Amino acid sequence: MCSNGDMKKVLIFSLNYYPRFIGGAEVAIKEITDRLPTDTFEFHMVTLHIDSALPKRERIGNIIIHRIGFAVARPSIADLSQFPLHLNKFYFQIGAYIKAVQLHKKEKFDCTWAMMAHSCAIPAGLFKKRFPNVKYLLTLQEGDPPEHIEKLMRPVWPLFKQGFVIADALQPISTFLQAWGVRMGFKGESHVIPNGVNVAEFSHAFKSDEIMQMKEHLGKKERDVYMVTTSRLVHKNGIDDVMRALQFLPENVSFLIYGIGPDEEKLRALASTLNIEDRVRFMGQIAHEKMPLMLNACDIFIRPSRSEGMGNSFIEAMAAGLPVVATQEGGIPDFLFDEKRNPGKPSTGWAVDPNSPEQIAVVIKNILENSQKVRDVTKVAREMVIKKYDWNIVSQDMRALFAQLLGIA
Repeated sequence: MCSNGDMKKVLIFSLNYYPRFIGGAEVAIKEITDRLPTDTFEFHMVTLHIDSALPKRERIGNIIIHRIGFAVARPSIADLSQFPLHLNKFYFQIGAYIKAVQLHKKEKFDCTWAMMAHSCAIPAGLFKKRFPNVKYLLTLQEGDPPEHIEKLMRPVWPLFKQGFVIADALQPISTFLQAWGVRMGFKGESHVIPNGVNVAEFSHAFKSDEIMQMKEHLGKKERDVYMVTTSRLVHKNGIDDVMRALQFLPENVSFLIYGIGPDEEKLRALASTLNIEDRVRFMGQIAHEKMPLMLNACDIFIRPSRSEGMGNSFIEAMAAGLPVVATQEGGIPDFLFDEKRNPGKPSTGWAVDPNSPEQIAVVIKNILENSQKVRDVTKVAREMVIKKYDWNIVSQDMRALFAQLLGIA
């Protein structure tokens, strides 16, 4: 293992990072690194440039960012799949490795940390192969089905698989992803450490006038019921199923969609086809710090995912006290327990099958008709999040993992 005195230098591989196009993986990196002691850890990151307005090197929080790849001015989400930005995912596999080698000559890293296998296992594995004494941590954050990821990675399969096999430690965010890591050939000790939530922010007791102002901002009337989701607009998140479920629900039930993604136009067309345009609202992106108050102004959080590595949004909604409706796909069964499907566990939400708009409608009606049950379930869910999913707890678990990996007393 390399040594830099008392300071341990960690190089993070991440396809994307702040301030643009942020998802759960990026939030996890920032929440964890911001909480780890700066007198023990120095973090660097190789990530894509994307937006030419951003500098190639800057510090964000506790991370020194090094940006590589193609960039354009003020790109939209649609631009990511257009020339030249669509080349970045391919370029990153080798470009990130080359940049890491260059940085290592100066920084002498003690550890690399790959955030998501499908994005970063190849450059991290190549770096580990060249510098075997530098420890390598692989975090699994994937939300897409493993089978889909494996299919995409077939052209570079030996390098992709090497990224699992050669890792010194594995940190999946769910037991579902832990099983995938083992199937892919990881032989060492894995540590399931989930993503978290800023409990203090999301469980904050807002004043009634603050909530009323948010409701007025959203145009919510007294009898209105707002279902809400925060997610990328992609097929796997099941947004279309919620829209179809509206056909079976009372007219006062609406659906607020926070997020952007490639399926937006398709979903807007579906709303028109189903004649529910006045009940489906595309809200665009929302700043993370504004989410707690927004959730408090809504009634039900819903995301009937077709696949999910874990899903930060679910536990954020639980911390805010909303009833949560979800499938039990992927990593969701780690925290969402349904009264009928998990009779041996205290209920924390309501489960539906994937691709089941009718089930969604039945569950929503059940929630609206059983206020006491909602109070009981949301209380249990919030207590679970406080005890297990606070970022302060998660960051301590990550610190312990780094300490074990790097031999820190």
